[in-house]
Amino acid sequence: MGVDMSNNPPSSRTKDFFASPALSLSLAGIFRDAGAAATPNMEVEEGDEGSGGGGRRDDMVEISSENSEPLRSRSDDEFDGEGEPEDDGADGDKNKKKKRKKYHRHTAEQIREMEALFKESPHPDEKQRQQLSKQLGLAPRQVKFWFQNRRTQIKAIQERHENSLLKTEMEKLRDENKAMREQINKACCPNCGTATTSREAALTTEEQQLRIENARLKAEVEKLRSALGKYPPGTSSPSCSTGNDQENRSSLDFYTGIFGIEKTRIMEIVNQAMEELTKMATAGEPLWIRSVETGREILNYDEYMKEFSIENSNNARPKRSIEASRETGVVFVDLPRLVQSFMDVNQWKEMFPCLISKAATVDVISNGEGPNKNGAVQLMFAELQMLTPMVPTREVYFVRFCKQLSAEQWAIVDVSIEKVEDNIDASLVKCRKRPSGCIIEDKSNGHCKVIWVEHLECQKSPVHTMYRTIVNSGLAFGARHWMATLQLQCERLVFFMATNVPMKDSTGVATLAGRKSILKLAQRMTWNFCRAIGASSYHTWTKVSSKTGEDIRITSRKNLNDPGEPLGVILCAVSSVWLPVSPHVLFDFLRDEAHRSEWDIMSSGGPAQCIANLAKGQDRGNSVAIQTMKSKENSMWVLQDGCTNAYESMVVYAPVDITGMQSVMTGCDSSNMAILPSGFSILPDGVESRPLVITSRQEEKSTEGGSLLTIAIQILTNTSPTAKLSVESVESVNTLISCTLRNIKTSLQCEDG
Repeated sequence: MGVDMSNNPPSSRTKDFFASPALSLSLAGIFRDAGAAATPNMEVEEGDEGSGGGGRRDDMVEISSENSEPLRSRSDDEFDGEGEPEDDGADGDKNKKKKRKKYHRHTAEQIREMEALFKESPHPDEKQRQQLSKQLGLAPRQVKFWFQNRRTQIKAIQERHENSLLKTEMEKLRDENKAMREQINKACCPNCGTATTSREAALTTEEQQLRIENARLKAEVEKLRSALGKYPPGTSSPSCSTGNDQENRSSLDFYTGIFGIEKTRIMEIVNQAMEELTKMATAGEPLWIRSVETGREILNYDEYMKEFSIENSNNARPKRSIEASRETGVVFVDLPRLVQSFMDVNQWKEMFPCLISKAATVDVISNGEGPNKNGAVQLMFAELQMLTPMVPTREVYFVRFCKQLSAEQWAIVDVSIEKVEDNIDASLVKCRKRPSGCIIEDKSNGHCKVIWVEHLECQKSPVHTMYRTIVNSGLAFGARHWMATLQLQCERLVFFMATNVPMKDSTGVATLAGRKSILKLAQRMTWNFCRAIGASSYHTWTKVSSKTGEDIRITSRKNLNDPGEPLGVILCAVSSVWLPVSPHVLFDFLRDEAHRSEWDIMSSGGPAQCIANLAKGQDRGNSVAIQTMKSKENSMWVLQDGCTNAYESMVVYAPVDITGMQSVMTGCDSSNMAILPSGFSILPDGVESRPLVITSRQEEKSTEGGSLLTIAIQILTNTSPTAKLSVESVESVNTLISCTLRNIKTSLQCEDG
């Protein structure tokens, strides 16, 4: 049994991720007119509640009206001319006679109609309010205040429920800790504190289960904290801070060797790992040798064994493969923020959505000093994935150590420690981290130089032939992939905060608020896409054959209350194929609206037009577009997010409600807008070949290999979450994927045979 990871939708953390000050210094190297930055007025939706902490929109989970019917808010009252409720304190002063409006209670029919609309749209626009007021015979102001108070009422109910859940979980965790301390005290000598028998003999089955359960409960508490949004990960809620400071300390302070090793030994290991990482990051030949053919740095493993006195102990364990890689790059982000994103597990997961499907801080061994957490040590878990269900995920436990090396240099090192996995789940030793991580050096103008070292020791396992080269070569989980993803995400953040993006790179949206709302929605769409198509244990994939011979894997899930996705049963189908086309050609073809009608069946053969295009990176392919497709029956809007870097490209798209999208374009909050993404992931096939001919002609020199294309389509099969998945739905999505792949092959002239 592994640690139960949280599966929070990224939208619940988006506000925190974008809450930093504008990265104006980072823009100096990107935009020429950086000095002309201006702060426009933010446009927000009318009728927003102001009670949720400084005007912030509420992240709301829908609760049915049946659960809250006995609670009647003041929404049933008619307010005065300024739209404000009368002061309750005025009732106690009988001498002052204030002019009051008549008390008005809505009829059952009026409440029922407003409840019905509330379930569909908790934030109705002006047009919907006007229509409802005419239908019910109410003033538009009354309808507006009814919805406003209904949202406040539901938020209060939700918070009480979440507080109750969090308190219950914390109490469970405290009981588990108490039971474990009693067990260990029984096994220790009261005079000297040492174990009366060997540790292996003292660990009873019951105690071992308690430790596993304790790790799971900690991950569950982190999940609840993140969902509640009030207590950042790693802090304690008021329910558990009752004056007993011991409860807030690390479990490693109480149990010498809870994970099979003492705390002092862990500190020795992470300091040794830091020394090794520093050498690995800075050394040249003979430790690292640059390949003449590919230009990649290759680790000289014999020299590594000699340099770090590593004993070859593979005889006692299954055959393992070593993956070592190093990459250097510059990222547009200031150093304190980058260090924080590594030490906060939620920010770390959001920084690498295509690589990390699960992550959690299992235990905090040392909190470190100061706001930058210099010297912090924490035990972490991560599930690493590729964007295809055909490659198994890698689950790894490791200790992360953060240290300031000099005034302008920090280091983050990850290292797996023996016996940790055995005490939580012995099946997780298939992948272990040798000292890996990055050296971060602060540069001027908000830039950082990053040297990334990735060093993994993995148990050999069969890999699908299509992905064998890219996985076994170390590209899939190597330093180049991590570095390219980090650069892309930091650049995206810079463009999000920018106020001086050239107009040629940002068309169709008039305000800065509208631009930010669209970029947030697109980022949430891409995060959901990454979470939906991997081989994570979140999903159970079933393999079926397509009509054209490719393997298709399908899975289904039920959305009960997440407003970011359509409610009901969602079917996801994924297929991966090799195409004899270079990745950048395939990416340009799929993102171009001029070619959309060639492959997208939903376009009905009609041309697509781009009505808005927002740059989110220096590469023209890194952009968010709103496209419209007009057919004889109706018109449809599609939101499309294009992402490309040196390793991987994605085109993610989803049909959107036209009215809702228009409000987002004006700057309204998009967190409650339901969106169901489909799209493509494009990888190089990993075959780095030599030139076939020697020539001076430029067009004949290309040595690019093919592409690994993963297509994923998601459809809502039933609006009722309790419905069963039908055979017709599977057939429908099978046909969609088969036809789309056939159209792509035909357009790119790479049909089979």
